Amino acid sequence: MGRILALDYGKKRTGIAVTDPLQIIASGLNTVETHSLLDFLKSYCSKEVVDRFVVGLPKQMNNLPSESEQIIKPFLKRLNNAFPKIPIAREDERFTSKMAFQSMIDSGIKKKQRQNKAMVDEISATLILQSYLNRK
Repeated sequence: MGRILALDYGKKRTGIAVTDPLQIIASGLNTVETHSLLDFLKSYCSKEVVDRFVVGLPKQMNNLPSESEQIIKPFLKRLNNAFPKIPIAREDERFTSKMAFQSMIDSGIKKKQRQNKAMVDEISATLILQSYLNRK
């Protein structure tokens, strides 16, 4: 059994989270610059077995896709072309950034560290992955 890898895709940065090999626990892995994301994923997938990608699905409150979806769709095509044998699932990502920020506050992370957007992106990816695992 391989890992499930989740992405909180953004214009500048992408947060990445991954499960353990038994696909039970979601953990933050990294945040990478979006322009080098596919290279990072190719390197990671050459070392680890990945069974599935889970990519955040940004929605508005009325359930329609948000404008961010327009930058994600071309990426999904590139991801599918780069990894044609790894299925891609989508998971609603509404409120993940707010929940990530709140979890940083709740865990006692200092204000200066909470301004680190890369950390917020990685935690958001972890929340997306945990939501997917809970639903699965």
